[in-house]
Amino acid sequence: MREAAGYAPAVSERTKVLVIGGGFGGLFCARRLGRLDVDVTLLDRAACHVFQPLLYQCATGTLSIGQISRSLREELEQYRNVRALLGEAVDLDPDERVVTARRPDESMFTVDYDVLILAAGMQQSYFGKPEFAQFAPGMKTLDDALSIRRRLFCAFEIAETLPPGPERDSWLTFVVAGGGPTGVELAGQIREITTRALANQFHSIEPTEARVLLFDGGERVLAGFSPRLAVKATRTLEELGVELHMGVHVTDVLSDKVTVSPKDGGPDEHYAARTALWTAGVEAVPFARRFAEVLDVESDRAGRMAVEPDLSVPGHPEIFVIGDLVGRDRLPGVAENAMQGGMHAAACVRRDLEGKKRKPYRYRDLGSAAYISRGHALLEAGPIQLAGFLGWVGWGVIHIAFLTGVQNRVSTLATWLMTIARASRTDRTFLLGSPIPPEDPYTWPTEASAPRHAMPKAEDVAS
Repeated sequence: MREAAGYAPAVSERTKVLVIGGGFGGLFCARRLGRLDVDVTLLDRAACHVFQPLLYQCATGTLSIGQISRSLREELEQYRNVRALLGEAVDLDPDERVVTARRPDESMFTVDYDVLILAAGMQQSYFGKPEFAQFAPGMKTLDDALSIRRRLFCAFEIAETLPPGPERDSWLTFVVAGGGPTGVELAGQIREITTRALANQFHSIEPTEARVLLFDGGERVLAGFSPRLAVKATRTLEELGVELHMGVHVTDVLSDKVTVSPKDGGPDEHYAARTALWTAGVEAVPFARRFAEVLDVESDRAGRMAVEPDLSVPGHPEIFVIGDLVGRDRLPGVAENAMQGGMHAAACVRRDLEGKKRKPYRYRDLGSAAYISRGHALLEAGPIQLAGFLGWVGWGVIHIAFLTGVQNRVSTLATWLMTIARASRTDRTFLLGSPIPPEDPYTWPTEASAPRHAMPKAEDVAS
């Protein structure tokens, strides 16, 4: 690989930097670029930054949407050289340095760039079986969280109307596929809901008898944590009543049952369950796949790309990849890596403007945390390993610190303090929706397909 080198943009006008993705990497990058003498465009398919580590708390009724998200325009309004655009990147012309994006009404527009920073992140992976998504939503977006909330609380409502028997039992059985942090957090929260929030609110059913089944192909949950903490997590989950099934893969998901196959080749097992949640894997978003194809970037099975030590694309020093999409040095797919990558890319732009040599990216591991239930969480940072109440306090401090906006921090902290004293969940509201949704031209298509050939340029919003 070549040595990291500076890229000299045209000097006839201010450098135009395009950041694709408003997650942790894109937001932190845009903030840093907001202090430089450049013009920055932040393009995202959502109009807000979402604090993904707390999505499961929105899904399970603890926090509201507003507490874990913030408008990108509001977040960036103090940076006069940064503008946010709503659109989904779908194509790239590296020769013309133009990105084509789609508006929510499916019309197209283009954005020029001198420097491009890809921070589009990952989406849920169903390992070649996208049909599972219909019955087992993932946990990546606000829409996912609201879908899970609706399925979760509606299951209890339906069970309340059924007589005792297998059908009622299937509505009171919840399956979580994936034993990583998100899967563990969801499973723990569902059991906490059944034993605390809903325990005394129904007449025909006993929510405490609801089953929560967690399936994972590994030998233990939370494989990214130390074995000691993983054992503590296992013990806590079992005490809550979560049924752990390790060493199995979920091989089929239908509306009323889930099929799992043991890794050792034993017979398939079938579980009657009306609610299944998927947290088992991730893969690159469609534009990232198109990006790698156009630039001929080597990528792995999940779509993570081989980049230079400074996170630039081989042969294209003006293009960076940050966050989950980076496929070098075994960088973890966590928020902290995305934040640091975003700040590093901004630093590279600054050094280019100053005529200095870029530095290679060095990730500093600040630790990992996972919430299980009230008073039980894990925190691992170097030699520090905390579990139980101390881990719970540390987890809360970290998440409050990284929430965007002072108002969100204050309201989230107040909500958490209230849940300590009371068992209720304040944001359990859900809408049933319609089986035939009304026509809405301002909603992203369900299966947006990226174009495979160059498109005619639409109105150039960057001009």
